[in-house]
This record gives sequence, C-alpha cells and structure tokens, in this order.
Amino acid sequence: MKQRILTSVFVLLATVLLATGLHAQFVVRRNGTSETQTAGQIFFSQKGSKDNWSLTTTENAAYQSAWDISNIAYITTQRALENTDDLEAALANYEAPAYADDYRNKSQWNLRSQWNLANVHDPSVMLADDGYYYMYCTDAGFGDPQAGHGHFHCRRSQNLVDWEYLGATMPTTPAWVMTKLNEIRAAMGLSASTANANEYGYWAPCARKVSDGLYRMYYSIVVPGTINGSNTWGERAFIGMMETSDPSDVGSWEDKGFVITNYSDRELNFNVKPDDWGNCYYKFNAIDPSFIITPEGEHWLIYGSWHSGIAAVQLNPETGKTLNELGNPWGADQAANYGKLIYTRKANNRWQASEGPEVIYRDGYYYLFLAYDALDVPYNTRVVRSENIDGPYVDMYGTPAENGGESFPILTHPYKFGTDHGWVGISHCAVFDDGEDNWFYASQQRYPTDFDSWVPNAIMMGGVRSIRWTEDGWPVVMPERYGAVPQAAISEADIVGTWQHIDLGYSYGKQKGSSEMTFDANHKITAGIWKGGTWSFDPETNVLTANGVKCYLQRECDWEASPRKATIVYSAHGNKKSYWGKKVIDN
Repeated sequence: MKQRILTSVFVLLATVLLATGLHAQFVVRRNGTSETQTAGQIFFSQKGSKDNWSLTTTENAAYQSAWDISNIAYITTQRALENTDDLEAALANYEAPAYADDYRNKSQWNLRSQWNLANVHDPSVMLADDGYYYMYCTDAGFGDPQAGHGHFHCRRSQNLVDWEYLGATMPTTPAWVMTKLNEIRAAMGLSASTANANEYGYWAPCARKVSDGLYRMYYSIVVPGTINGSNTWGERAFIGMMETSDPSDVGSWEDKGFVITNYSDRELNFNVKPDDWGNCYYKFNAIDPSFIITPEGEHWLIYGSWHSGIAAVQLNPETGKTLNELGNPWGADQAANYGKLIYTRKANNRWQASEGPEVIYRDGYYYLFLAYDALDVPYNTRVVRSENIDGPYVDMYGTPAENGGESFPILTHPYKFGTDHGWVGISHCAVFDDGEDNWFYASQQRYPTDFDSWVPNAIMMGGVRSIRWTEDGWPVVMPERYGAVPQAAISEADIVGTWQHIDLGYSYGKQKGSSEMTFDANHKITAGIWKGGTWSFDPETNVLTANGVKCYLQRECDWEASPRKATIVYSAHGNKKSYWGKKVIDN
C-alpha cells in the first residue's frame, strides 16, 4: 500500500515540478500540527528493505519515523499557497450574478437573448470538446414562447453562470413519428391516427458525448388523445434519437429516428378509463430518457415515468438503437426487449409519482436520480445506486428499489430561507461533471403559488447546484445555486455565528422554511433546533459535524441577500432526513 502511495506522490511531485518550474519551494505539514516545513528539495528514504518511507529534505538521509509518509497531511508549494492568497483576494472582490429570477417581463421570444436560465424545464447538460456546457430542455416556458420555433432548445455556457441562447435543435417534427404510430395502430387493429403534430409534447431530451466528433440526443415525443375513444387509455409516446458532430451548430443535429415506445404487459386490453391511473394500460412509459456508456463500453438507455416504474434497455453502440430487435409493443414474448424494471415506487400500482430518471457512474456505482411527486410544487429528488447498470439498486438505507417503497436520501425539496419567497418544484435533474470529478445538479425551479396573482408557479428558472459526496459515497446537493464563488479555505472562525437551517424531512407539497441556529466559539450550539449540541470542523475535508450530523460545506452565492454576495452553505443526510444550511453574513 505504501509503495502505491509513494508512486502516487512521485507522480504528483513530477506534475508540480512541471507546473511550477524546477526551483519550486515545497511546503510540508504533518498530521496533528499546524506547523509547516519548507524546503527547496524533498526526498524519500526507505526503512531498510521494508515498505516504509519517510520524507526528508536532504539526499541519502536516514529513515525518520516522525516523517513517515503516513504522517504527512499534505505536500504543496509556496506558489500554490500564494494562489490560495489569490483565492482570498478573489473572494473579497467577488461579484455575484446579477440577473433577475423573476423573468416574466422578458419571457417573450424576441427577448430570448436575455433569458440566461429563464424558461428551463427538464434540462440535460453535457460538456463538449469545445469547452462549453450545452443544455437542452423540454419545450416549455412562461407563456409558451418557444411555440412555433422548433423543439428541444439549446443554450450553452463556459462557467455555468452565464448562458447563451442558441435555438432549436429540431426544426420540425420528424415524419417517422406518425408513420410508426400508425404502423403500431394497424397491428392493434385500429384506424390511422389523426393527431395534430402541433399538439404533441416534446419532452425531456438527454444529450451525451459518445466519442470524439459524435454526440447523441435521445428525446421524447408524446402523442395526445386516447387509443380508441373516451373509455380507452391514452395514446403512446416515443423516444427518438439525433446525432451531431458539432453541438455549437444547433442546425447540425440529424434525426436518426425511432428508438422505443410504450410497452404493455396487458396484450391489447387497452379499454382502461383514462382516469384509472393505478391500473393503466402501459407497463413502461417511453419518456424521460437517460443515456449512459458504461466503463466497459456498453450503451444503455434508462427511461420511464409513472406507470410501473423505470426501465433499463441495452443499446447497440453503433446505431444507438436497442440491441435487441423490437416486435409489437405488447405481450410477454416482447417484455425483455423493451427493458428490465429497475425501479418502482409502488409495487402493484401504476400511480407511481416517480419519473425523470438520470443515471451516472462514479467510483464503482451507478447512481439513479429520480423525481418524486407532482411537478408544480411537490417535486423532490431522490437517489439510489447499484454496482450494475441494470440493478439491483438500493437506497442509502439498503431498501431495494425494485420492490416499492420510499427511497432516501432526499436531495432537493421545496424550501425557503428566511423571509424570501424560496423555490418549489425542484427536480427532474441533469447530473454532470467537469471532467475533474466536480459534479453538478441542474433542474428547473418554480416560484411558489402564493407569490403573487400572475401565475408565479409558471416561472421555470433553471438552477445549477454543486454536488459534494459523503465519505460513504452518497451525493449531497448544495442548497444555493452555483455562482462561481472562489473556493477560499474555510476556517473554524468562519463557522462561528448565525446560520439559517432547514430540515428537509419529506412533507408532500410543503415548502420547508428555515430557522436560525447559532454556533459559538467554544464549539457549542447555543440557539436553534440543535441547541445544546456541539460542533467540530475539519478544514481538510470541509466537513462540519454539528449535533452528530456531518454537514458538507462549500462557499456559494447567497441568492436571497440584497445585494447578492458570497456565503457558506452546508448539505447533510441523516435519519432519513436531509438538512440544508446557510451562514448569515452581515453586510
């Protein structure tokens, strides 16, 4: 083990030397002390033939147990420390994002260049080779401004704060949708559909880089109406796919056609009343795709919304279509071809109130993020994980995901800090990273219904938030949106003071408010819900342990402050609850 650590140290030092020049001034600190030692050169000495090594500042020195590499807290350079000072200066001069959250007075199509993250719903975000993050969304907005201007609109950013609107990636509805629909209807013994393409739903795209020069977008198109009249179940949805070699050119996306549609395990027994939700005709609903390439190179599509739950189906890497040929979308003989059930919130009930799957891979696990409940106010986010892409998935407490039951932790929930209006409807997320294991969560968020009388809940502002990972590998989402705050070091002195604390324990449709909590300099919690508890802080990991709960800290923008400014926030899990907190910074 130490040999592997030492090898990693040599690689690190080589990188440092290349980055800083051969005359780097090294700074070393041992565990358990705040004192550092500086040197122009550092060496490693072995303890005889044993796998024990110590750090020294002179060549060919003897092994010293006090400086064994297991006792080294960190090795850095003076230049890196100076960069830390630069972070402090940058933090002192930080300018917060200035755009307004209430965009109703500029939601019109002719003002789209001013939207930034206005009119965002069901986003998908990918990092492309040109260094831009590209975001694609459901066709939705305040006043429906995108109507008549194409589908699956795109915007891009280099810093995740300032977004440039680019336009639609699909100018017109592809002809294959009606062709495929009527092919299926004919096989069902039904007449051709007369559905109007202008009334289709264009929902929840998912875009990913496949390889150098190739990007794919999976998208949902929902056909309105019923299968065969007023006492039959609703018409079906389709997932299709587009490709491009250049996402900066929104007109370059080429449609590749049909991928999958709704599957029923009830043969042709579609005479189910449209409001008999718990007994709906379809097992899987072909919307909300999430596409992933596994470390082994397999391509998979995770999809589904409500109905029986979430399905996983393997794809052909060359075509992007299903690996197995699809027959008619009903019957037991076709069940496996349309996917494997990997998540259900309610066993034996198709009124699931779970949708919007997003799957990622990190450190040996596939993480499946899910949107719970109605999208207007109650929307909240959960996550489960598995070592295999097609399951079995479990939640943070070991609850199997395919048997039904609530999944924890809760990552987002309707909330508000202090007297601010706060946000509701925060879910159906995109989860992505910057290529350096810094992860982000993006979703829509809405104003609460009682904000004013001008349909405030139809405000759909995009929100990008940072993700941190707990020591046992579960994500926590920061409460405040990402604002590119310089991540200067956080000290114990920064913890002391008043915080706004939110208990995000699940409560359907309730906007959880904050209460104040005070941390004193003697490591006591002297006011608030955890009054009487103690706190400690680890500056190496930015983890605050308060009343026994490990809270993961980060510097973020205080969006509720006037003017907006930098602050410190925390996010935590414990006892099937989640907690958000924000430091109150005086002007």
